[in-house]
Amino acid sequence: MCWSSVMAKQYDILFRLLMLGDSGVGKTCMLRRFTESEFDPSHISTIGVDFKMKTLEIDGTKVRVQIWDTAGQERYQTITKQYYRRAQGIIFVYDITNKPSFQHIAKWASDVDEYSPDKVQRILVGNKSDEEPRRQVTKDQGSKLAETYEMEFFETSASTSSNISESFTRVAELVLQAHKRDVDSLLGSLDDYLEKTALEEEKGSQHTDDKVQGSCAC
Repeated sequence: MCWSSVMAKQYDILFRLLMLGDSGVGKTCMLRRFTESEFDPSHISTIGVDFKMKTLEIDGTKVRVQIWDTAGQERYQTITKQYYRRAQGIIFVYDITNKPSFQHIAKWASDVDEYSPDKVQRILVGNKSDEEPRRQVTKDQGSKLAETYEMEFFETSASTSSNISESFTRVAELVLQAHKRDVDSLLGSLDDYLEKTALEEEKGSQHTDDKVQGSCAC
């Protein structure tokens, strides 16, 4: 049996998700917790871009998600922006104990508006919810910011695994729903085109018949 055909059957569709946010907000820890069920607080900052894969089953569809973990440092952002155009889902991440990381979400969102596809799905995540005594951003502030950008909002903890699976799964669900809408729209347009073509062919056929009957010499 061909190995490629075996691999192809492991999922029905592939989506690319992109994690964006300042350095140190916990993007890599979130990703490792979701894909490997591991947590390493001593993990060093991502250099450039890294990615991990995971397969989810959503509404009977096996969805393979390729999740890109980007470096938050300014010097890597030229590299990061090259990946915006290929993303179907964006996860904005800030650290609830670091107010500047929350304030910088506006910059990340502006970059996405400029470089990503118009229909990219987005959610907002406030990470490190287990560090309540050090909190600098309230849950209400996070919720209101998400509402401003018309995004769903989650507070997560890579350390305790709180809301990690829920947040990643939700953005995958949103991407799948958008994909299905696009397919339905495409099929609807195709049906309209075929119906219009059939009508034009029928009219053309009738016109030809009329001409033949009109020229008949009895």
